[in-house]
Amino acid sequence: MSEPAIIQIIGLTKTYQVGDVSVHALRGVNLEVGKGEFVAIIGASGSGKSTLFHVLGGLTPATSGTVRINGRDLAGMTNEERTNLRKTVVGFVFQKYNLLPTLSAEDNIRIVRYIANRNTEFDPAFQEVVGLLGIADRMKHKPRALSGGQQQRVAIARGIVNSPAILLADEPTGNLDSENSAAVLKLMKDLNRRLGQTILMITHDSDAASYADRVVRMRDGCIV
Repeated sequence: MSEPAIIQIIGLTKTYQVGDVSVHALRGVNLEVGKGEFVAIIGASGSGKSTLFHVLGGLTPATSGTVRINGRDLAGMTNEERTNLRKTVVGFVFQKYNLLPTLSAEDNIRIVRYIANRNTEFDPAFQEVVGLLGIADRMKHKPRALSGGQQQRVAIARGIVNSPAILLADEPTGNLDSENSAAVLKLMKDLNRRLGQTILMITHDSDAASYADRVVRMRDGCIV
């Protein structure tokens, strides 16, 4: 790569203790992702994909190994610095949307700006993204009035509203039918190209993975 990878993972392990049993969720993972890449990590349930997602996002600590995001070692950060990372550098899109049911689509997006101590008004560039996502006329609606595809589009808008350098998407089409899945994946691909954001998408679906620039396979906590 011509410049340092925006994500560097070296010898990453994660072990959970369940009673007397040690569960090795990650077993020495090594991976580099370049700036602006769209990478899919594919594997069956239990392969370690979601654990990797949570470690990369600073949501759970690694047992050993190194994770660098934009050149910074996660293990060397304070809790406050990791929180700030999630506010400014890393955006998230979850399979279950995680929209707040009492807020409109618009306010579900604005709250991310508010938490990051940013102006909650949307700039023209983001308004264009909202139009591209096809939710401009649904922004005043609460989640219960939105289809699954529309809720996922709102979740994507929320994930990118702070212009994060990295977007982590965990099974973003897992709850969608094939038509909505294709629409969401095409939008993510387009946003990746338009905005130059690095996207790391976790999926078990080879069709979804085909939208990425590169596919990485996981099995039993390892990259294969």
